[in-house]
Amino acid sequence: MTAALDAVERTALLTAALRAAETRREDRLYEDPYAAALAGDIGSALLAEVRDATFPPGERRSVPSTPDYNAIRTRFFDDYLQEAARDPEMTQIVLAPAGMDSRAYRLDWPGHIRWFEVDRPAVLAYKKERLTGVEPRTDLRSVAVDLTSPDWERDLIAAGYDPALPSTWLLEGLLYYIPEPDTHRILERVAAISAPGSRIAADIVNSDALTLPRMRALLDVFAGWGCPWLFGTDEPEALFDRYGFTVSAPQPGEPGADFGRWPDPVPPRAKRDQRRVFFVNGRRR
Repeated sequence: MTAALDAVERTALLTAALRAAETRREDRLYEDPYAAALAGDIGSALLAEVRDATFPPGERRSVPSTPDYNAIRTRFFDDYLQEAARDPEMTQIVLAPAGMDSRAYRLDWPGHIRWFEVDRPAVLAYKKERLTGVEPRTDLRSVAVDLTSPDWERDLIAAGYDPALPSTWLLEGLLYYIPEPDTHRILERVAAISAPGSRIAADIVNSDALTLPRMRALLDVFAGWGCPWLFGTDEPEALFDRYGFTVSAPQPGEPGADFGRWPDPVPPRAKRDQRRVFFVNGRRR
């Protein structure tokens, strides 16, 4: 089944492997009992490559700590989605793409939530096979469609999504893998079917993260897998504002996005030649 997954989709296996590794830590920020099964041998091999690039033997680390980043990102979005779900008027959560995410299975959700996982058919089929016998803890609806298709919104609505009701969207591990025009198209299309008051969250890098020499070791790993980082922005708030979302964009290590795990300084936003990641989160006006 993994042979059917393309290069970008295999990064979902890396994320699962990172979550499995975090789960084994005594000081873990969350627990994902399904991550190891979802990662499989391929995910473990991908993680080994990233570790070699991140922590080169006998050399000082110069790239961001991928394990710490992933742990913080997962916990940050765990908390964000659970906060959104506590609102009785928030009945729809959409993960696009869903990848190997197991939040519908590993976390408890209120009974009023409808949970939509949008991803390519091969990804959802692989995931279903790996989670055979495991029941979700929410009303889970899988939408097997490519986000680049011209009418994925139709499939989402057919699965029970109501554009007239508030929704919460998570675009995790997506925007830096797609060209800038595709980022704008995704945000435009999500905004078009998000009622006022809807929430959105995403992670995105800055433009320097794509070009700085000290990022090269990590960038080369992803490029070698056929999924280079293609887009970053220094103004994530302005990017989302363009499509009607008022957002904040904390960086790992800043208050609310640290959890005691970010190992590096967080330079002021005005400082140039710095690699950055932003956890965008906010609401549709």
